Amino acid sequence: MRYISTNGASRPVGFGEAVMNGMPEDGGLYVPETMPALDPGTLSSLSSYDFHRLSFEVIAPFVDGEIPEAELSLMIAEAFDFALPVVPVGSGIRGLELFHGPTCAFKDFGARFMARILAHFARVSGREVTIVTATSGDTGSAVAQAFHGVAGVRVFVLYPAGRVSPVQEAQLATLGGNISSFEVDGSFDDCQRLVKASFADADIQKALALSSANSINIARLVPQAAYFADAVRQLVVSGQVSIAHEPAGGRGFAATPEIVVAVPSGNFGDLTAGLYARALGIPISRFIAATNVNDTVPRYLETGTYSPKPSVRTIANAMDVGAPSNFARILHLFGGDVGAIRSVVSGFAFTDEELRGAIAEAFRTTGYVLDPHGAAGYLALRRLGVGEKGSLGLFVETAHPAKFRETVEPIIGRAVDLPEVLKASLGLPKLSRPLANDIGAFKRVLLVK
Repeated sequence: MRYISTNGASRPVGFGEAVMNGMPEDGGLYVPETMPALDPGTLSSLSSYDFHRLSFEVIAPFVDGEIPEAELSLMIAEAFDFALPVVPVGSGIRGLELFHGPTCAFKDFGARFMARILAHFARVSGREVTIVTATSGDTGSAVAQAFHGVAGVRVFVLYPAGRVSPVQEAQLATLGGNISSFEVDGSFDDCQRLVKASFADADIQKALALSSANSINIARLVPQAAYFADAVRQLVVSGQVSIAHEPAGGRGFAATPEIVVAVPSGNFGDLTAGLYARALGIPISRFIAATNVNDTVPRYLETGTYSPKPSVRTIANAMDVGAPSNFARILHLFGGDVGAIRSVVSGFAFTDEELRGAIAEAFRTTGYVLDPHGAAGYLALRRLGVGEKGSLGLFVETAHPAKFRETVEPIIGRAVDLPEVLKASLGLPKLSRPLANDIGAFKRVLLVK
């Protein structure tokens, strides 16, 4: 497996080099030169697998032998040591709960896997790795917790001042040690620009072995494809869907009823991972990109014109992204053909008021408590009429609602129980430092040891 740049001007590299580099030299993103496919035997016998074995089958083709199979299997088992249940949330709609990890957010999957991958390659290379990552909330806390205390790795987390929830900030700004966190005077997009600028800076590249731990890095993205595959496996095991070979000319396997997956989307790494799972052969019929009012991709799907704009602050802060980096990977996957993308992906954007209404409706009708991001996915399925048309809708519940209790509790009229792992972070001294929205300021921080 070789990885090339979405910009097309960097040399192909192997998995390890792609992970260690973080980004190609031409400023694009690494993507597989050719997309692998799952063995038909795996797809025809999904019900005989467990999550760890299926995850290995999904991830191993992307690693392509650069890590011994036994070691890769152990990494997966250690990283994914928590549940990811598919639960009913109304007729014909299911929620994929990805918030049962140590930071109560879906990014625990990618971050914990990547921590082990980077530690492996840092050990092999004998170099200290410096990770720089931008976060709109959950990425930073997942990365900080996953890499805290990992030998040979320094982490710099940039987050927009005043634009993450108190619980999110407590998780990413209280660790210290090899984790340095900075409040940037700006938006998530500004944080992202500083990260990208650091990769383009010759002095920084010369001085440091620089990498990234948000979904810019292919090692953060690939493991996320595994939980889309496992969601389908769970639906098969529970008898809610069946899968079989499609007629001649089809994609290989199809699910009955059809599965439609709504993905709350900000930087679009999660949706890209779902599309990768589908490209591998997992029988998901289509996806919905569910955003808040930062609607760059839904507008693209409607108009065919990609026009990023400055991000707007909302109650679903992890989706407050105006220029989603991973859109370049989606374009590459579909050969830049908007018609091809539309054939698989729909787009919906929702206001804060609509998201609040979805939280209230789901709680009133089902008793289920959504977080503001999962609310976008749930509402997108309702808008599309999924579940009422014979298909089965699955939305990704990306974070525990307790991480947004200031928003959720007034809507549902009761307290949201705070998991113990979140309680432990609150009350710890804040260690983050303010940082000007300027690459010169960030460069000075990075190069001081």
